[in-house]
Amino acid sequence: MSLRVSLFLPLMLCAPLAWADDASELAAMTSPWSGSGGELGFASARGNSTTESFNGRLKLRYTDDDWVHSMDLFGLRSSAEYTETSDDGSTSRKRQTTANRFSGSAGSALQLGEHRQITATVRHEIDDFATYDRQTSFGLGYGSRWIDGERLTLDSQIGPGVRRTHNADTDEDRTGLIGRGLFDLKYVITDNTELVNTLLVESGSYNTFAQNDFGVAVNMNEHFALKAGWQARHNSDVTEDKRKTDTLTTMNVVYSFK
Repeated sequence: MSLRVSLFLPLMLCAPLAWADDASELAAMTSPWSGSGGELGFASARGNSTTESFNGRLKLRYTDDDWVHSMDLFGLRSSAEYTETSDDGSTSRKRQTTANRFSGSAGSALQLGEHRQITATVRHEIDDFATYDRQTSFGLGYGSRWIDGERLTLDSQIGPGVRRTHNADTDEDRTGLIGRGLFDLKYVITDNTELVNTLLVESGSYNTFAQNDFGVAVNMNEHFALKAGWQARHNSDVTEDKRKTDTLTTMNVVYSFK
């Protein structure tokens, strides 16, 4: 009996130590998922005028050894109520959609070294109020980091691609080659305040599309932040009744996970 106790006692003492080592290893492991899990904004007005506006965004990033996969989904919908007067003098309330835009992109990058990669990206968008109400593009590129400071970073992706568009006014589909550039700037102002600016340019023979997203995010805690954003979208080839540049200002709550 004493022999069994003498053999079992060391195992009892070592078991908690082994469990502690495993727990520390699990805690040290980082999730391959990262990014802003969700970004939501909503505004509503009632009274003499009635308007509603909603925008949401989902950005995810998955790292698998030398591969980095990403996804970006965005949606915007706005509507307004107005009073319509008939010929007989009677009035009625009508609701009209003033903005309806959805876009999604996905990409994969093969890491060639620190801050260097080969990228492949596909993007599709639907905008009911634009000359090109549907745009789909695919691009290959070379990514690199131009600025790698303690607080300031600037990354880029540059390469060729192909784009297919649908013109809502002429009901015409066109396909052509494009040059694609993506520039991503990030500046850490303080420990809880960050400035970001992303510029996307897709230039072809019949239209140059550019979208710039500027934002300032203030972290409330580890996962939640408040973000003020300003977006400008430009199409060089539009019909006479359309403006070439659209802007969108947002104030959203952002949820991030690491």
